[in-house]
Amino acid sequence: MDAPLFLRPTTIGEALRALAMPGIRILAGGTDFYPVQGERPIAEPVLDVTAIAELRGIAIGRDEIRIGGGTSWSAIIAAKLPACFDALKQAAREVGSVQIQNRGTIAGNLCNASPAADGVPPLLALDASVELVSRASARRMALADFITGNRRTERRSDEIVSAIVVPRSIDGPSCFLKLGARRYLVISIAMVAAILERDGKGLIAQARIAVGSCSDVAQRLSNLERDLVGKPCAAGIGKQVAAGHLADLSPIDDVRATAAYRIDAARTLIGRALERCVAGVAR
Repeated sequence: MDAPLFLRPTTIGEALRALAMPGIRILAGGTDFYPVQGERPIAEPVLDVTAIAELRGIAIGRDEIRIGGGTSWSAIIAAKLPACFDALKQAAREVGSVQIQNRGTIAGNLCNASPAADGVPPLLALDASVELVSRASARRMALADFITGNRRTERRSDEIVSAIVVPRSIDGPSCFLKLGARRYLVISIAMVAAILERDGKGLIAQARIAVGSCSDVAQRLSNLERDLVGKPCAAGIGKQVAAGHLADLSPIDDVRATAAYRIDAARTLIGRALERCVAGVAR
């Protein structure tokens, strides 16, 4: 049997033309690609996008910040970004080991669409959009619409995620917290990202809270966000989190935790994340 075709283009145009090949699979960092493959031989053609410089890098504009889809977690950690991106950086440090952070890409994390993908809650809290390109067109869609379920996205087979775009619509400290069976190299039981913006009177002007590992797709807690607006941006804010604020979550029972434990853990993590955001405002 012939070995599968392996392509490594250097431009997006070349990569998009290659996607016309039936059954071709995109390979970025490979940190999800190879574990899913297991010991099975690769039978399909592979499109390695790691040599495409256009897919890497972070561009900071006046109205938005654009992160190339092929940008590694290590590059995100090293970048000089506003405080609202601190949660994303903290999540990046939780993506496996340093070696994994050096190879894994932000678009790969989103396209893998795991309910426990560390990058999703902080990007949801940032109101991020996903930019997709094909030979025929380019489009953007909200990250909340892009991931549709466990391992499912709206990416078409002829598209590449070229960038993640974040509007500069909130200004304030952020925090990402994750609970697992151990401190590092672990799939989360629950994780949260929070951002708080304070107005000139010391009140919360905006709040963004997202929870992962507690439903098929990470979710923003819009009811809690709305209820926090106008509250004093001060210590004790974590006590505002009520059980009803988590009603839309749908965690499962599995080998890591029960659904009830996940809900309780998420509520605790949200409270702690909000307190850390308040402490960040005070600095």
